[in-house]
Amino acid sequence: MNIQSIHRVHFLGIGGIGMSAIARWFNHLGKVVTGYDRTPSALTDALELEGMAISFDDSEAAIPSAIKEDKGSCLIVWTPAIPKDAVQLNYFLSKGYALHKRAEVLGFITAGIPTVAVAGTHGKTTTSSMVAHLLKVGGVNISAFLGGLTQNYQSNLILPDQDLSEPVIVVEADEFDRSFLHLHPNTAVLTSVDPDHLDIYGDGQEMLQGFKSFASLIPANGKLYISEGASQKLPLAGFKVQDILVYGLGKVGYAASNIKPLPVSFVFDYSNPQTVIEGLELHMPGYHNVENAVAAISIALDFGISEEAVREGIASFRGVKRRFEILVQKENQVFIDDYAHHPEEIKAFLGSVKAMYPQYKLTAVFQPHLFSRTRDFAKDFSKSLSLADHVVLLDIYPARELPMEGVTSAMLLDDILSDQKTLQTKENLIPYLEQHRPEVLVTIGAGDIDRLVEPLTKFMQEG
Repeated sequence: MNIQSIHRVHFLGIGGIGMSAIARWFNHLGKVVTGYDRTPSALTDALELEGMAISFDDSEAAIPSAIKEDKGSCLIVWTPAIPKDAVQLNYFLSKGYALHKRAEVLGFITAGIPTVAVAGTHGKTTTSSMVAHLLKVGGVNISAFLGGLTQNYQSNLILPDQDLSEPVIVVEADEFDRSFLHLHPNTAVLTSVDPDHLDIYGDGQEMLQGFKSFASLIPANGKLYISEGASQKLPLAGFKVQDILVYGLGKVGYAASNIKPLPVSFVFDYSNPQTVIEGLELHMPGYHNVENAVAAISIALDFGISEEAVREGIASFRGVKRRFEILVQKENQVFIDDYAHHPEEIKAFLGSVKAMYPQYKLTAVFQPHLFSRTRDFAKDFSKSLSLADHVVLLDIYPARELPMEGVTSAMLLDDILSDQKTLQTKENLIPYLEQHRPEVLVTIGAGDIDRLVEPLTKFMQEG
């Protein structure tokens, strides 16, 4: 792709977290950026404030006239989350426009530039954001394409400094639709390889093959950091990558130890075969986030970042929007929001919350994401949610899917072992909680449950 010849870029699904980062990148380059999405959101509002014109009407009439008149200098970027019968998508297909998936465009951007790619069923957004932050604090010129809004930069895109050398790219590598196979990583991380997206892969073994294919993209002189849990499920013997380095919380080469959960942070020691750094304090709580930090610290040290800069970077990292985000912290009154939408993520999240607040009753509000995921992992969801004392289930958020007969949130209820469990609508959630006065409240899910965060924050602050 010759970026210099492109004058206009139109995004189908511009409000997606990954799509919006690329939209911001093209906007920074001075291209005219426009887009379509199904509904407005805080993210599309922000893009519009940055000068991008966005329509929420899926029609030919809503396509900017300049896009229709100058096909040769236009790039159309789309996401598989857009339905195949979408009017704008089919217009561009029928007219012969150059259409590329978001992942392909990321591949164009990372080609020929030193790239750190972070993949995994869960943990990739936090880990890639930590890597980017530690490198930036350590003085490395970076450009980062992330899958969440970092609290430090209030963006999912970190732009390089103009007066420094060519940047290192940090990118979140998405396994959905095998998107990560378009990337060109020199260093990669595999945080987890638990089955997911079975609507795409078919079964867990095929998904493992996808992760193997991703690992095979790393050149022989590159490095692969793989979590201890992932290494036990994904044998990589015989891979051309010379350095396959295992990290985790156990007795592995790159590890965290002496972990102490505190109310708003976790303190731990880091070690690798050459270095020990004691008493690091991470203000994004969770055992799983400590493990993510081990991978990020290891990569930062590879880039020559000093121990002092690592300590400063870990202490100053403020996390990612909707990843273990503590919104209310009062005595007997805590509210935390998290994007978890896979049983293993929920298990790790709730386990860490219970370790932080062992004396309080834990109420979890969960919105399942996708009918297919709910069907495929129903028993596992119920088991993970049973860690909470009180579980409130909302309706399934369909995302890109149509309803499936017999698949509802109710199918999780019987196997949840919590003392209290209930089905509620979003509209009735706060009135219900008013009757039950939660001590530690958590919201969990990747759908539009985020729209409840603001009113729930107000409810918990005033309670």
